[in-house]
Amino acid sequence: MALLKKINQILLLLLVLTVCAILYNKVHQVPLALKNETVDLESPEEMAEEIPVVICAAAGRMGAAVAAISSIYSNTEASVLFYIVGLKTTIPHIRKWIENSKLKEIKFKVVEFNPMVLKGKIRQDASRPELLQPLNFVRFYLPLLIQKHEKVIYLDDDVIVQGDIQELYDTKLAPGHAAAFSDDCDLPSTHEMIRSVGMQNTYMGFLDYRKQAIRDLGISPSTCSFNPGVIVANMTEWKHQRITKQLEKWMQRNVEENLYSSTLGGGVATSPMLIVFHGKYSSINPMWHIRHLGWSPDARYSEQFLQEAKLLHWNGRYKPWDYPSVHTDLWENWFIPDPSGKFKLTRPDS
Repeated sequence: MALLKKINQILLLLLVLTVCAILYNKVHQVPLALKNETVDLESPEEMAEEIPVVICAAAGRMGAAVAAISSIYSNTEASVLFYIVGLKTTIPHIRKWIENSKLKEIKFKVVEFNPMVLKGKIRQDASRPELLQPLNFVRFYLPLLIQKHEKVIYLDDDVIVQGDIQELYDTKLAPGHAAAFSDDCDLPSTHEMIRSVGMQNTYMGFLDYRKQAIRDLGISPSTCSFNPGVIVANMTEWKHQRITKQLEKWMQRNVEENLYSSTLGGGVATSPMLIVFHGKYSSINPMWHIRHLGWSPDARYSEQFLQEAKLLHWNGRYKPWDYPSVHTDLWENWFIPDPSGKFKLTRPDS
């Protein structure tokens, strides 16, 4: 009896040891895939942070968006995701243009903007009526269009990028700031250009200080303005501060009181942003927003200065795809002809 009991104890011990050995092998065994195959790990490029860039593709000037995208894509190794925003009627055209050109390799999403969100928020008597186009207000609604990103770059379509977009994306935003812009007084090299074409670079040029609502803001009319054609935005802060709602409030007040539509700057999108972001924005490196190239068909920057610039902006009436305009060669380097033939450059010999 004692012997049988001893045998049972030994068998039980062996059973326990066998179970432990099986469990150990299951936990610590090398997967078959690693024995005979190379593991398909993400490359450093795939693991890098994706840079979302928002650009609008408007009817009649779609070639601008194409040139801007081409310049960005050609000058960076970063992973860029383009959000191309258009109206329902223009989306098929821009999609076909991209998919049937050398831009077919880019990562992009086409986003439809519904102009009904602007109903009752825009006066129709602006000094520059071309600025009343719905896509000019896309920048107000970034969190509604871009969902998954913490940080976003917005660019006007009339720009080209000569630097690495990663540098712009790396712009530091101070705590509590929802966006970064370029001040209109930030670069001495542009001061002569501003004076020569009579441009506005202070709040006086964009807000009507004859109106009590503007004076009540307590902002000096000589305060330097900024240009919202290049924005680096923090989506969390934007939503937390309800920036879109603030902008809409001032749009509606302008409809009722004409606070900025008739100003010298012809402010439509710029003016409400100047109000909402006053004293609450970070700065972009001035070389990342060399602007005013479209304000005069005669005034020009030096070629050396333009070669050093990271981003060029033809803000103003004289666009590089039209005639007359200046420094068109720098823009045309990045232009890709429309496969459908609908968009054509206007040149003196065309």
